Amino acid sequence: MDNKLEDIAAQIKFDILTPTQDVDNEKLIEEVSRSFISDTITVPTKEMYAYAVRTSVGDDVYHEPSMLALEAHMAKIAGKEAAMFIPSGTMSNQLALRTHLQQPPYSVICDVRGHINKYEAGGTSFHSGAHLICVNPSNGHHLTLEDIQDYVVEGSDIHTSPTRVISLENTLNGTIMPQHEAVAICNYAHQLDIRTHLDGARLWHVAAETRTPMHELCAPFDSVSLCFSKGLGAPVGSCLVGSKQFIAKARWFRKLFGGGMRQTGILAGAAAYALTYNFPQLPYVHTLTKELEDGLVELGAKIISPAETCMLFYDPAPIGVTYQEIAHRASELARPIAVGGSRLVVHIQTSPEAIADLLGVIRTLKEEKAREGVNRLVDTMNGVRLNGTNGCPNCGKGAKQLASSSFNIYAKPPKKSA
Repeated sequence: MDNKLEDIAAQIKFDILTPTQDVDNEKLIEEVSRSFISDTITVPTKEMYAYAVRTSVGDDVYHEPSMLALEAHMAKIAGKEAAMFIPSGTMSNQLALRTHLQQPPYSVICDVRGHINKYEAGGTSFHSGAHLICVNPSNGHHLTLEDIQDYVVEGSDIHTSPTRVISLENTLNGTIMPQHEAVAICNYAHQLDIRTHLDGARLWHVAAETRTPMHELCAPFDSVSLCFSKGLGAPVGSCLVGSKQFIAKARWFRKLFGGGMRQTGILAGAAAYALTYNFPQLPYVHTLTKELEDGLVELGAKIISPAETCMLFYDPAPIGVTYQEIAHRASELARPIAVGGSRLVVHIQTSPEAIADLLGVIRTLKEEKAREGVNRLVDTMNGVRLNGTNGCPNCGKGAKQLASSSFNIYAKPPKKSA
């Protein structure tokens, strides 16, 4: 290597590992085990890495063997003809919608709380030029056929944007959509030549909780997006499943969207490991989530959305505590806990001790608030006793009588005579 090349090489080289990398990683794993922010924060284990690095090293554009094997397996378990690996769940949903939508004008019906509406940066309108029709579930839990029928646009009125896709989500906010409702909606849609898509990022949880095979859950839909990097704990990726014709067209859009990748064998390996070793852990995740919910109910918090799978939504206002107070106090523990607002998510790497510690934080705050309330009452009553009218011109007599009684909230009741 000549001197000039050595200089350039010296400028380019970079060691990404820190001197304390192993310690840093252990600290991160500890933080993940005590975070209720999301299940996307799970980290690949050493065992997952060891399995993944043994996969093939081909180029996915030229049909990488390990990825082909994963896609074939995903198509099989979903009961579909074909599957395609995609870098993210958002891209998977957007590719599905873009592939289904043929000729504008068109509209897509979805749950107002759905990921494609709230958390994909307006991608449906940007990528597909489609109008989103967002529907509130009348039961507060899941969309029904009756909810959707009122919003379907059909016919030849040129003033309208005809419905071309109905997109559902299961789970949504951790709750399970009844399968009979999904079947009814999809059957209705297909009668009107409307395509159906399922955002099944966490559909694994439904299969684990209801003991329903994946192919049955996917059967009513024309396409389904399945995520590896949420509940299953893989580092990257989702799979889009559907018919051979649908997936073949979606591959064009994946390239157009910038989702084509090269040596993806290691990602396929991580996903395969997650399917084999992490999926069986989901029932235990659900058990922990239910324990967390039971603890919150016992403390008096309000449950906004129940713990049907891996998450719940709660409100601590009934016990006089705020989300901010909980987050702050939890972050100050010797072993900190991370929480956001109303959503609490449990995952395969959540520590059971973290659940007990979080409930302990909320219990302590509740007790402190109760003591503060007692102290305020004492101060108020003492103020009445000392000031007589306590500033109230209309209640002087009663206040003076109360003051003269030398009221003491801590006084023991008099003993009853024999």
